[in-house]
Amino acid sequence: MKQFFLPLVFLMIIIFPAAAQQEYFFPGNKSLSEEIPSPQEFLGYEVGEFHTRHDRLVAYFEELARVSNRVHIQEIGKTYEQRSMIVATITSEQNYNNLETIRQEHLQLIKQEPSLPSLDGMPVIIQLGYNVHGNEPSSSEAAMLTAYYLTASNDLEVLRYLEEAVIFVEPVLNPDGRDRHTNWANMHRSFPPVADANDREHNEVWPSGRVNHYWFDLNRDWLPLVHVESKARIDFYHRWYPNVVTDFHEMGTNSTYFFEPTKPFGSENPIIPRSNYEGLNNLLAPYFAGAMDEIGSLYFTKEVFDNSYPGYGSTYPDIQGGLGLVFEQASSRGHLQESIHGDLSFAFTIRNHLVNSLATVKAAVENREVFLRHQKEFFESAITQAEDHPSRGYIFGDAGDSNRIRAFMDLLLRHKIEVYENNRDLIAGNRRFEAGRSYFVPGSQPQFRMVASIFDTVTQFQDSLFYDTSAWSMVHAYGLPSATLNKSQVRTFNRGSRIDSTFMEPGDLSVEKSNYAYIFSWEDYNAPAVLYKLQQKGILTRVAYKPFSIKTVNGEKEFSYGSIMVPVAIQELSPEELYQIMREVAVENRVPVEAVTGGFSTTGVDLGSRSFEALEKPQPLLIIGKGTSQYEAGEIWHMLDSKLKMPLTKVDILDFSRLDLDRYNELIMVQGNYNLLDEEDVQNIKAWVEKGNTLILQKSAVTWAINNKIIAEELEVKKDTATNGETTVRRDFETAEATEGAKIIGGSMYRVDLDITHPLGFGYKERELIVYKNNNTLLKPSKNPYSTVAVYKENPLVSGYVSRENLEKIPGTASTLVSKAGRGRVISFIDNPNFRGTWYGTNKLFFNALFFGQIIKVPNIAN
Repeated sequence: MKQFFLPLVFLMIIIFPAAAQQEYFFPGNKSLSEEIPSPQEFLGYEVGEFHTRHDRLVAYFEELARVSNRVHIQEIGKTYEQRSMIVATITSEQNYNNLETIRQEHLQLIKQEPSLPSLDGMPVIIQLGYNVHGNEPSSSEAAMLTAYYLTASNDLEVLRYLEEAVIFVEPVLNPDGRDRHTNWANMHRSFPPVADANDREHNEVWPSGRVNHYWFDLNRDWLPLVHVESKARIDFYHRWYPNVVTDFHEMGTNSTYFFEPTKPFGSENPIIPRSNYEGLNNLLAPYFAGAMDEIGSLYFTKEVFDNSYPGYGSTYPDIQGGLGLVFEQASSRGHLQESIHGDLSFAFTIRNHLVNSLATVKAAVENREVFLRHQKEFFESAITQAEDHPSRGYIFGDAGDSNRIRAFMDLLLRHKIEVYENNRDLIAGNRRFEAGRSYFVPGSQPQFRMVASIFDTVTQFQDSLFYDTSAWSMVHAYGLPSATLNKSQVRTFNRGSRIDSTFMEPGDLSVEKSNYAYIFSWEDYNAPAVLYKLQQKGILTRVAYKPFSIKTVNGEKEFSYGSIMVPVAIQELSPEELYQIMREVAVENRVPVEAVTGGFSTTGVDLGSRSFEALEKPQPLLIIGKGTSQYEAGEIWHMLDSKLKMPLTKVDILDFSRLDLDRYNELIMVQGNYNLLDEEDVQNIKAWVEKGNTLILQKSAVTWAINNKIIAEELEVKKDTATNGETTVRRDFETAEATEGAKIIGGSMYRVDLDITHPLGFGYKERELIVYKNNNTLLKPSKNPYSTVAVYKENPLVSGYVSRENLEKIPGTASTLVSKAGRGRVISFIDNPNFRGTWYGTNKLFFNALFFGQIIKVPNIAN
């Protein structure tokens, strides 16, 4: 049925529910058991008539499990808002009774054990995943229909599916986001539905249902594993290693339908074998085309979407010997919306995803041995590919920051990567790695391709257009010193014991009692959490502006810029009460705290020096709402919640004018359009800063502050060398997308020189820092020579794509600077230090802005 007949189809469904709906979704099928309730029978309304809440979706799957031995439900986790994350196992009764045996035999394909089981009779593992973006809701409705069909049908073809496959259905990957959008769509639904795209139903308020509780895009989180949903999902994934994994989405209303293959070569990850793209993708495409042709739906392939970034739900399986598949359906963004193809109904979008769900199962079963053999050969070839790779192994470590190491180790272990202790001091990549405090990751292991994805840097690409980031080297995101090892280094490497989950368990951490002062280093990632806990309890703290050495109970210790000193005598608490708190926060956050018996330093400043500055407790305010980036706002909210346990006041931009700004000492503005702030708001912000407060800006907010004369800084505008500044170059029309797209800095990693003596640089040991840049804004260094905290180095590119013209513009521009404004200051981050919640390496810049912003005094320049 063609799309321009959709309004009639929608009305027919409403007027003739029982017959029309069944025939619409399962035309001509007479073998559906009446003992199995259909979704519409269970829900009390027709599929597509309303958006189904998450709890009702879960209830329907539980009902299927209650009435049929084909379906079994398990909860794999809970979201932040305590919604259940379920997976339904759909298979034959015989398979389910032997499920653990099936799992263990399947895992032998990955483990490369000597006695591999026969592929004859081994079920193929299929994982159907739906609705990772909550406001792309049609797929979860299709999930119910898919499960219903596989449960109720007695067709011989379906019985074969159940015998030859174990099918996992995860109906909602983002329950919190789904319910946010579901409530929006249902509360604004009209009777009859309004197709006008301007109607409120089709235009969500901020934040959208796309994101999870903390406003993150979970479809970017399969690699970094920041969130509880992703961690639960990846733990389940590695119990099974599915052969085929689906990832159902929606796109613009005026589009049609997309299924793989994606754009050849340009959108593909070069570390994945060509057999994945040329073999499996092309093998399955005719199944999807046939399913869409049968119902007359338009579609396209091979043009867009990205298979390179390993953190998507449709790409992570490719690095695990499976096949990830992305599907994109034009969205009704409600129940009925006008489009260039006619009125697009919710029911229609659901049906397209339904037929491709069933086509996936059919294709996987009919090519069962192909997929099983591919997975076996995939992990075999990983070892071979590792032997040919320039890097035979990797070493990393940071003696001063065990908590950042622990966080990175957790990431590696969750991705099933082998890691070993380093048993001897080693020089590699012009770095010294200490025995017992650094770690070795061999390339030669089944997860080699995951290892390379996490450690390698790439700067050569076949395409200049990226749907998303072009750099994902996680060891650099964590800011960890690391080096590659060549063949001879690996051959002679003295590896220690293999790291396992016990590494994550708390170790012994003792804190001695002091009657004079306690000191802890700011190098540790968890040091800010310790400081904030102390501030919450009203404990006075001071920060060292200069390094020093001092005798502690445990011997002489060196302390660098940013070390925190807690004097004993000036506190309102007794020495015993203070000791109990210091011990509690140190153990809780695994941060070493040293006790000193006196204030005389062996080198550097004494503890009573004016180089120790008293700290003020942060009282931050974050502007959110229309025009601001929900991603960047969510990253800050999540970081303060999860890393610091710091309450964050989030105020909608529309409510800003009613605020008493004097309640706060720090105002945060992320990437966004701040045109909703009027002139009075701007002047209030300016006056508030000049009274002695701190304004923290990210990306385009810096431009806003410059344009509104809050800071006297300048943007850097450099001409393209390719055109010598001329704009009249003539080009063919069809090259426009590639030419203009290549000018965008979509996401890549760069080296900056960081002033580690500046309060924003406290806690860093090395001046070279790697930052993530995904914008084209360039900022001139400040005219005040002491205010440019981080500047891009010559030859700054570390990993990712950037055009030659853009790369030539970046060196010498500012990444971070501090501007004086009366008695206050404005901290400008031209790059996002908290990108996707996983940039541990630059989070400290933002922590420093929070904790030290109020004590930064921009030096005056002598005339």
